[in-house]
Amino acid sequence: MSGHSKWATTKHKKAAIDAKRGKMFAKLIKNIEVAAKTGGGDPAGNPTLYDAIQKAKKSSVPNDNIDRAVKRGSGAEAGGSDYTTIMYEVYGPQGVAFLVECLTDNKNRAAMEVRTAVTRNGGTMADPGSVSRLFNRKGVVMVPKSQEGREVTEDDVLEATLDAGAEEVNDLDEFFQVQSEATDVVEVRTALQAAGIDYDSAEVEFVASLEIPVDAEAAGKVFRLVDALEDLDDVQNVFTNVDVSDEVLAELDA
Repeated sequence: MSGHSKWATTKHKKAAIDAKRGKMFAKLIKNIEVAAKTGGGDPAGNPTLYDAIQKAKKSSVPNDNIDRAVKRGSGAEAGGSDYTTIMYEVYGPQGVAFLVECLTDNKNRAAMEVRTAVTRNGGTMADPGSVSRLFNRKGVVMVPKSQEGREVTEDDVLEATLDAGAEEVNDLDEFFQVQSEATDVVEVRTALQAAGIDYDSAEVEFVASLEIPVDAEAAGKVFRLVDALEDLDDVQNVFTNVDVSDEVLAELDA
């Protein structure tokens, strides 16, 4: 799940833990296949593939798996699938909005599984356009503060990325989240690398233009819906406009 609120770092850590599971490996591999099919199998000339490979490597996906995915996607090796991207729009508890991004080789299966997960967890499917208007496509780069031999500061990140198109830098506990226009994400990532600053992920995400604060009860329901959706094989990303405060997170942890 991706969000812009204080708990984004909590979900980012959860994603790192989930990456150790085969299901997350499969989703990362799928991303690589699609990137290679769309833009070719050379990461040097395909920034989307480069970032997909980097994310897979940081999540400990074996290099052999990555190489085979690139070959399948680029057509150098047989066995690649024909994936389609589909976006579902959902309303959850207390009017919280969800965008559910699927990458599937079976549209009917994806639609049925998403609808089932939503209705079983207190959500409703929304009309196309009713939810997506609440989000903007943004480049999002996650930068860990603690790096080998140094502590990266907000000034370090700003200095490196401002001329590359960074619009804002959010402090998310152990990470800085750098937002830019979607078209500038590669330039921002490249600028960080040029400044000797490592990054965890660089992706185009849907960021809420207005967030909805929720209480602990609603937050728990939102989390359960997110988990149910993210557990589906065809779901690649879940974006939401929920705002969970530190106090509510503490209440849930207790």
